[in-house]
Amino acid sequence: MVDTEGPDVLVVGAGPVGLTAAAELSRRGVSCRIIDKLPARLPFAKAVGIQPRTLEIWDRMGLVRSALDAAVPMRGQLAYVNGVEQARIELVLPPEVPYGFAALPQYETERILEEFLAGFGTRVERDCELVSFAQDGEGVTSSLVTPTGTQEEVRSRYLVGCDGAHSVVRKALGLTFEGGAFPEEYMLADVAVDWNLPVGYGVRAVHRGADRSIDDLLVCIPLPGPGRYRMSMLVPPELSTTPGEDRGAPRGDGVTHGLEGGRVPVLADVQTVLDRLSPRPTTASALRWSSVFRISHRLVDRYADGRVFVAGDAAHIHPPTGAQGMNTGIQDAYNLAWKLALVLTGAAGPHLLGSYDVERRPIGEEVVARTVRHAGEGVQADRSDPQTLLLREAQLLVEYRDSPLVGPPDPTAQDGPQPGDRAPDCAGLTRDIAAYPVRLHELLRDREHVLLWYDNDPGGSFDDVTESVAAAEELSPGRLETCLVLANAVPNRRSGKVPVYRDGAGEFARVYGVERPTAFVVRPDGHLGARLCPPTAAELAAQLRGVFRV
Repeated sequence: MVDTEGPDVLVVGAGPVGLTAAAELSRRGVSCRIIDKLPARLPFAKAVGIQPRTLEIWDRMGLVRSALDAAVPMRGQLAYVNGVEQARIELVLPPEVPYGFAALPQYETERILEEFLAGFGTRVERDCELVSFAQDGEGVTSSLVTPTGTQEEVRSRYLVGCDGAHSVVRKALGLTFEGGAFPEEYMLADVAVDWNLPVGYGVRAVHRGADRSIDDLLVCIPLPGPGRYRMSMLVPPELSTTPGEDRGAPRGDGVTHGLEGGRVPVLADVQTVLDRLSPRPTTASALRWSSVFRISHRLVDRYADGRVFVAGDAAHIHPPTGAQGMNTGIQDAYNLAWKLALVLTGAAGPHLLGSYDVERRPIGEEVVARTVRHAGEGVQADRSDPQTLLLREAQLLVEYRDSPLVGPPDPTAQDGPQPGDRAPDCAGLTRDIAAYPVRLHELLRDREHVLLWYDNDPGGSFDDVTESVAAAEELSPGRLETCLVLANAVPNRRSGKVPVYRDGAGEFARVYGVERPTAFVVRPDGHLGARLCPPTAAELAAQLRGVFRV
């Protein structure tokens, strides 16, 4: 029997990606169910690195405080080749970036997201597996096997597959998953060590043979807790497993990626590698978990088919170099969720959902190619200048300039972000009553689309602002808020309920590269939808019509 009173969205997979999708949908008032075939969260520190861009997203969602309380800072990396220390990598970002790099075990990330999701009344249904689905013009009918072994049919308007590298959703859609696998096997271990290396730094120690190729490897990422690290290293022959024996993986899907079965490394195996490669004599202890894993690099041919979508590892898998995978998947989910919410609440037409594949698949393609390159040659071999490389690894350079949802570039702008780029943060915005300055991203928090109107013309008319704000509200009722940012030379101006901020230190003008009155449309995901200079009501209306149902 089909449950005709089902949710608007069924999310399959309760890892960080699926939890992000369900949390953002629930936060926006969309009914959803989230299922996972595992009976409980796995206590494994698989994905550990949290990028600054992910923290910005969690800030906008309202859960960043919990993440910051649980995480530890990633300050840089210590590199060693054949025991000789190399140039230290310092993870220092521009001052306008609000968050740094962090490390957080995946089980903690999932706990934080799951608790946040529960605050909206949505709980993960565990030991519940999707076995098949069929879609039509009105929705998707999914067949589930419940914890009791019975079969349940659920009707939803959309289905989102966040079910990992061996995705049932991806395979049922018939999406291709082209790529390959690395021949090497690795072992992971969550252990404590007693060395005296600087706190907050990752460690990468390699041995190069006579031909300069890497024949031994140790990578350590700091975790919360004294001296605790998530370590990865090449697996010794006696621990090698047979491809296809991945824990929980369907047989015969041809994808060798993730944790495997077979023998589990013990503390002595970890200590053997440390004895060879550790930059300081050390003893490993307090092993929490360990496993052998393999790495593949694959990408789907499309991220959506009708009313069904894939995100995260279901859409792209690649080496863990630079901690890009989980963070990219979280951005997939966030990008999709705000669009689904606008469509399901009637604020936008289904055309909006077509932009998910257009925007996110090129990002997945770039991440797969870059991590494969870095895995083979090392991050240091990247030809980008160090600052660009760091910003890219932080995922702060993700842009959607070719998206149909964003406006044309501003030809008057010599600096600052263009439509499709991330809306950067800046400090020093003040209000008449508050005695403290605020950051721009604080203005954006808990808002959907935001119109930022910058004015530095002391003799200008305020009529154009009033006209444009009225037009914007008519096209996007309740979905767009306006904030006025004034340069110091401009007298106070008020327009109804529009909040006014002053750019007293000129930080907004500097970061956004503005020299004359300019309007910015900031999307719910913190990317610019438009940059209008000079701003007009007609251009603003044209931008909003591309998003909202008129």
